[in-house]
Amino acid sequence: MSPHLSPRSAELRRRFAEEARAERPDLAQLCLLLAAEGDGALDEAGMDAVQIELDELAGQLPFRPGGPRSWAIALAELLGARLGFHGSAADYQRLESSLLHEVVRRRRGLPILLSVVWLEVARRAGAPVYGVALPGHFVVGFGDPEERILADPFGAGRVLTGPDAELLVAGATGAPLDPSMLRPVAPLEVVLRILNNIRAWAATRPERSDVALWALELSLLLPSHPARLRYERAQLLVQRGDFVAGAVELEAYADVVGAVDTGAAERVRGQARAARAMLN
Repeated sequence: MSPHLSPRSAELRRRFAEEARAERPDLAQLCLLLAAEGDGALDEAGMDAVQIELDELAGQLPFRPGGPRSWAIALAELLGARLGFHGSAADYQRLESSLLHEVVRRRRGLPILLSVVWLEVARRAGAPVYGVALPGHFVVGFGDPEERILADPFGAGRVLTGPDAELLVAGATGAPLDPSMLRPVAPLEVVLRILNNIRAWAATRPERSDVALWALELSLLLPSHPARLRYERAQLLVQRGDFVAGAVELEAYADVVGAVDTGAAERVRGQARAARAMLN
């Protein structure tokens, strides 16, 4: 990780890595630790307040309302209709839309963060709920695969019919809905996807390379992540003028790649040499 981390960032990352390796990672806690890295004003009391609010929201749901459809409707009535949690196109332009405490405060956010709110409130209330990572649009599922009900928190919890889900996928990919797209997503997959969204936001804003860097570095703390992220971090360090650290990372990545592709490894080592030459 970055050699000049503040004590606060170092502690946040220690806790993030520890939670990510827990037997049952706490999705809300991971999202809050991530958010604290992105917002220096989010302290321990602020993180606790979000967890308490999620508990209180769960307490407002009917006790065991019935089957999967009843759960989906109960969540939509509470979070969507009564409290106004939803999303719009403008939310894609805001970093706050990927930070859980801001999504809970504003009641606005990206599909995946709104889905985290749905998931955490429903889970606390005892609902059979899970995330579903449709291409380009995260939703939540209720019930077993045989009786699955999908809901779209970005659309205030609208219950999706089969054709609705097919349209969402077709709109994002141009391809038909494949049953594999409907599988439940594990908490760490959700977190990695959130971090990918943050990196995509920062990629169009070169002046926010600091955001891209912390999102990459948190991604690297997850037990399972694409190896290429190390290469992306090395490139970002070089772009930010940290030529030595970038060169070291490039050389380390070349060592990993060299086991399967000697040509690619040599190209990366060439980039490392070019980074060191920038010091002259």
